[in-house]
Amino acid sequence: MIVITAPTGRIGHQVLGALAQGDHPVRVIARDPSRLDPAVHERVAVVRGSHNDPEVLAEAFEGADSVLWLVPPDPRAEDALAHYLDFTRPACEAFETSGVERVVGITSLGRAYGRPAGLLSPAFAMDRLIEDTGVDYRALAMPFFMENLLSQAAAIAEGGFLTANAVDRPLATVATRDIAEAAVGLLLDGSWSGQDEIPLISGDALTPSDMARIMSEVLERPVRARQTDLDTYRTTMAGYGMSDAWARGLAEMAAAQNDGIYDADHANPGRPAPTTFRQWCVEVLKPAVTA
Repeated sequence: MIVITAPTGRIGHQVLGALAQGDHPVRVIARDPSRLDPAVHERVAVVRGSHNDPEVLAEAFEGADSVLWLVPPDPRAEDALAHYLDFTRPACEAFETSGVERVVGITSLGRAYGRPAGLLSPAFAMDRLIEDTGVDYRALAMPFFMENLLSQAAAIAEGGFLTANAVDRPLATVATRDIAEAAVGLLLDGSWSGQDEIPLISGDALTPSDMARIMSEVLERPVRARQTDLDTYRTTMAGYGMSDAWARGLAEMAAAQNDGIYDADHANPGRPAPTTFRQWCVEVLKPAVTA
């Protein structure tokens, strides 16, 4: 039995869609099962509730071999670290009591950075908690998601996007479909053991300005990356309804990215992700911009 947390999220729904097509039994934890694809819903077992609830976890993990572990973002959280750990602590207890053998987690690149990194630091704390249980663990370590740019599809259509990342500094990226593919492979593979981190990084080495150039070529319209300072970025994010803590975490994350948190992993990727930025622009961004 494979258990999937956050099955309607950006990564979880793609993992679920792939696994639901096979013969391996799958169980999902869903706060709102009505959000599941009806065709998928019919093929999997559903435990209703939140995966920070010990009773829900006990039910979901019963008889499970492998778990896909994701902490859902909460832009209204008043403490990002507490948000991550409040989800992960009961899960760690359930891993031990239920006999779960393998856990695949979604985390961030840059754990060796060793300095505060905004919203990336809670992911590293999550990893440490899971590893301390002794469960076999594979941490899929991610850089900047290409899909983050979809929130600015309307602005891109009008000629530009804002970023707190330095526009002239390469930024490691990955497409979420590559994360999902790697997670599916690990969840179906019962042969691995121990604990390890697997970086997943596109083979591109692009600055935000390079990304804008590729967008311009794919969309056949001028697109420009416009850098904003970190204080303005934080204020802008708070203006969208985020808590001050979450907005500050985003700004501090961008500061760490500008400071090179991904550099060592980008130079030595553990498993190159196949989707290039241009391919993603053609297949994902362009339909979103032109819709």
